[in-house]
Amino acid sequence: MATPSSLDTRTYDGGLTRRDVVRWRNALFVIFALSGLAIATWLGRVPSIRDLLHASTLQMGFLAFGISVGAIVGVISSSHIIASFGAKKTATGALLVVAVGLIVAGISATLGAGFWAILVGMAIVGFGNGTLDVAMNVSAAACERVLGKTVMPLFHASFSLGTMVGALLGAGAERLSLPVAVHVSTVAVVIAVAGVVFVRRFQSEELGHAAQTDGAGATESSWRGRLAIWATPGTILIGLIVLGMSTAEGSANDWLALAMVDGHGVSNAAGSSILFVFLTAMTVARVAGSPLIDRYGRVLMLRLSAVSAIVGLLLVILSPVVWLAVIGVVFWGFGAALGFPVGLSAAADDSRNAAARVSAVATIGYVAFLALPPVIGVLGERFGLLHSLFVVFALIVVAGLVSGAAREPSRRRPVES
Repeated sequence: MATPSSLDTRTYDGGLTRRDVVRWRNALFVIFALSGLAIATWLGRVPSIRDLLHASTLQMGFLAFGISVGAIVGVISSSHIIASFGAKKTATGALLVVAVGLIVAGISATLGAGFWAILVGMAIVGFGNGTLDVAMNVSAAACERVLGKTVMPLFHASFSLGTMVGALLGAGAERLSLPVAVHVSTVAVVIAVAGVVFVRRFQSEELGHAAQTDGAGATESSWRGRLAIWATPGTILIGLIVLGMSTAEGSANDWLALAMVDGHGVSNAAGSSILFVFLTAMTVARVAGSPLIDRYGRVLMLRLSAVSAIVGLLLVILSPVVWLAVIGVVFWGFGAALGFPVGLSAAADDSRNAAARVSAVATIGYVAFLALPPVIGVLGERFGLLHSLFVVFALIVVAGLVSGAAREPSRRRPVES
């Protein structure tokens, strides 16, 4: 039987020891959590920021839009940055950019520097976090390949936990009337320091694949080559999976509470509680999903996820009683949980073009979060929020139908855990 010391000296791809791989995995958990913490830190202070600015709902919407636009620019440019500097250096730089953006926005809000100064800070945060998103997912996919087992949903569960911590800290800061600049800047410094410390444990994103001997599928080293990844059938199909499941998640975040209030007549507090039920179901499914994917494969789990989300949506939309709609919310949350992380894992299966493919797929996911929820709002004005969710229903059906595109490579080399 192998002893702990012998396991530590065993080498894997790139000459890594088991300790190296475990430290890499654990560092990724921290970085994913820091990414969630960064976003939730700002969102948790939105009431105070609105009061400081005396801002309208429309103006606050523009601040949120600034984060989203910055994130999309970061995601689109990330493959080129990673190609030049690697995922490790890119993640370090992105975390520092996020910290700077938070400090700029927080100080601007507290000192009354004005709406546009805060908007610039938010765009910086979005750019940094969008770039970080791709870099950490590229590194996570490589770590997953080296480990030989599915861990991507767990990384994304760590992101969710980071948002929960950020929300709790924000609620505490609100209760204590802590100045926005003090709260946000303190968290920003923690993110920067912890990020620099833990990203140092990242390993090369090129690990986990056998070397090519025939020259086929060489890495796309030019920016035109990386953009051409968008046109490949595999990227498009995986993008459709992520599109459907990102819409399932984003539409719930934006509209579920209100849809339950307007469509099922629950109170505002109950609507918020039902949204928490959805988020909890997603987190549970991401934690439980990793071993299930290893046992049954990506494709089956994606198809089951699509079925779960479809059933859940139909119950929410059509149920005549609230309790049955809440059961639907649970199924909806279970179904929406795995599509995005599994899609990113599939996009990164070929490490030679992983950054470009992950960037493309992540961009599709971000566009879904940004563009489709407002479309649902427009349709909701005309047809009612519940019926507007049939758009989400249709996209999930498409995601389920094309889920075969995420099938694992035939050659994977598991390592001892």
